[in-house]
Amino acid sequence: MYSFSLLSKLSFSTVQEEVFQIRSKQPQIQEQKQVLRELSSFLDLTSLEGSDNQEKINKLCRKAIFMGEKGLPLPAAVCVYPPFIATAKKALQGTPIKVATTAAAFPSGQMPISIKLEEIRYALQEGADEIDVVISRGTFLEKDFNMVYREIDAMREITREKTLKVILETGELQTPENIAKASEIAIEAGADFIKTSTGKIQPAATEESVFIMLKVIHEFYTKTGKQIGIKAAGGIGDPEKALNYYWLVKEVLGVNWLTPSLFRLGASRLADRLLEIVL
Repeated sequence: MYSFSLLSKLSFSTVQEEVFQIRSKQPQIQEQKQVLRELSSFLDLTSLEGSDNQEKINKLCRKAIFMGEKGLPLPAAVCVYPPFIATAKKALQGTPIKVATTAAAFPSGQMPISIKLEEIRYALQEGADEIDVVISRGTFLEKDFNMVYREIDAMREITREKTLKVILETGELQTPENIAKASEIAIEAGADFIKTSTGKIQPAATEESVFIMLKVIHEFYTKTGKQIGIKAAGGIGDPEKALNYYWLVKEVLGVNWLTPSLFRLGASRLADRLLEIVL
């Protein structure tokens, strides 16, 4: 693995200061209306609840299509639990919207690797286009970094033809150094995207955690020329917060990352707010 120079330079105070500086350079909200429409194209429209059922997932897919009918860019993907992959695939047939699913013992990550891999195989058999997996934070916090790497590497091996998003659950990683290290491991093991959180704990996505992840992506790109995607998820319910992530990505990585193939927002309530703005 690369030994990222970033790891020795991080503290919450320095991260907060850099995030504040970026936020202070943003245009005023009234000047950002053209960007608000663009946010729709970065959405992974998501339903991951114990009450999910086929009717609810069909309704979610209809909302995704409805956004396009109302003049917004179509969301990048709809994200559902594995049993609803086939339902979503059928509902979205004929559209470019991808079907994403969670796997690898989401949200805890606390299952043997053999079972995690079987869950991923099931998702692939059902037709998922994108797989959002979770790392074992317990294993990471025990500093068994090789095990974390090997698990992600095994997941990558069976998802070669699909988009693999690796969820770090940054709210449980406790320090900037841990967030950076987990980002590094996920990227080195083959992640197409690194993702902040499951949305099941607090804090979920934060500007500080996303900034750290962006800096690791930038350093990796500088060394290798390979672009890695970023997904912020959890608690992104209002356009103002989503815009903050948009400007962070633009400032740290540049406009080339402002595409659904490299930037995603995991949100559902945000879609309702964007529709309110258009309607």
